[in-house]
Amino acid sequence: MKEKLSYAQSGVDIDAGNDFVEAIKSDVKSTFDTNVIGGIGSFAGAYALPGGYEEPVILSATDGVGTKLKLAIESGKLDTVGIDLVAMCVNDLICNFATPMFFLDYYATGRLVPEDAKRVVSGIAAGCREAECSLIGGETAEMPGMYSQDDFDLAGFAVGIAEKREMDRVSRVSEGQILLALPSSGIHSNGYSLVRKLLFEKLHMSFEDEFNGAPLIDTLLAPTRIYVKEFKSNRENIGALAHITGGGIVENLPRVLPEGMRAIVQKEKIRTLPIFDFISEYVEEEEMYRTFNMGVGMVWIADSETVDTIMSETDAYVIGEIVSGERGVTLA
Repeated sequence: MKEKLSYAQSGVDIDAGNDFVEAIKSDVKSTFDTNVIGGIGSFAGAYALPGGYEEPVILSATDGVGTKLKLAIESGKLDTVGIDLVAMCVNDLICNFATPMFFLDYYATGRLVPEDAKRVVSGIAAGCREAECSLIGGETAEMPGMYSQDDFDLAGFAVGIAEKREMDRVSRVSEGQILLALPSSGIHSNGYSLVRKLLFEKLHMSFEDEFNGAPLIDTLLAPTRIYVKEFKSNRENIGALAHITGGGIVENLPRVLPEGMRAIVQKEKIRTLPIFDFISEYVEEEEMYRTFNMGVGMVWIADSETVDTIMSETDAYVIGEIVSGERGVTLA
């Protein structure tokens, strides 16, 4: 008689998947608001459109966390990469003046370890609570042969809603407006291929090496800051927003500039973080500003008369201004 094979023998454990779904239910439900329809386990998540919009527009943003995830896996510190995943999506949404509504994630692995996956999803739920959006669904895929047993990958997307007339922020940028920096919490989720090559291949550092009074890995895995609450409380005072991710200030800020407007950024005003000061000892300055956020997680463009109000309600600070000129950024 031919031997019969089971799905488990191929490396996929259905029971582990079911246990994982049960384990995350409380974390997921903690993110729900009154617009969530139904619960966990349906074929699709359902969310009622909020009222009060004259011309509502639905926006979406998707992202991952890049090779920062590899550091989380290798160190076994899995509690914060979920926050990074949410942050990278919702911070993009608010740049188009969209209020995040809900989030979905995709978790793919070679072998599902429910305890590890729960820690990741708990981070996603924490990010959703911070962003005031609901985690209404997701997908977990166990794919032996595609990933090694200890590896996994993360992707996610957020959906938001905006008033159509408020979406175009570029047209609201004009000469004389002020550039405000909102500090980053660290490297955020970009540039980690360079970070890993420098710190661990070139300098042979370890996760437990002391850096700025704590293990190096704590600095490297500091979760990406979420700016949704600050945006919501200051939206009437903001002309435009730029999320500073891969490409740094010099490549992200021009995305919200009209033709004929140039951003002048005073480098000496940027409050760089110790990790960037350290990396810059080994990387050229131009490369630093094209790769990292340099301590600036988001740039807001605002009229001069609203700057004091914004700074009194947030930790934003002035780093430059908008002038007439060729569209782009000057680091002065």
